[in-house]
Amino acid sequence: MEALANAARSRGRMGGGPWLRAGVIGCVLVLTFVASRTCQKSQIRVTKDQAIATAERQVEFDPTREQVRLVRQGIGAKPFWAVSLSIPKRSGEGFRRLTVVKVDANTGKVASVAGSQR
Repeated sequence: MEALANAARSRGRMGGGPWLRAGVIGCVLVLTFVASRTCQKSQIRVTKDQAIATAERQVEFDPTREQVRLVRQGIGAKPFWAVSLSIPKRSGEGFRRLTVVKVDANTGKVASVAGSQR
């Protein structure tokens, strides 16, 4: 039994002491922080309706049609709402006005506006 107690004590000493433990805990905390920040960027916090409202503020016309898609772009597959706002031509082919607004699905900020805003 005494041999087991001595072996247990020697293993405890070989564990590296308090500095190694503190280092391991620090590494775990840093990894947890990095993972939480990375995951947060890929979350969808802005609803489809909020994205439409944000997009409509970017154009100076009253769209008669809206089309919304959730797209992921970039290395981290960051989510965006692609909101198409349009007024079709009377002939039914093409558009009198068409604007696509890309809204960050995490922050709600407008990432880009393409097309005719006026």
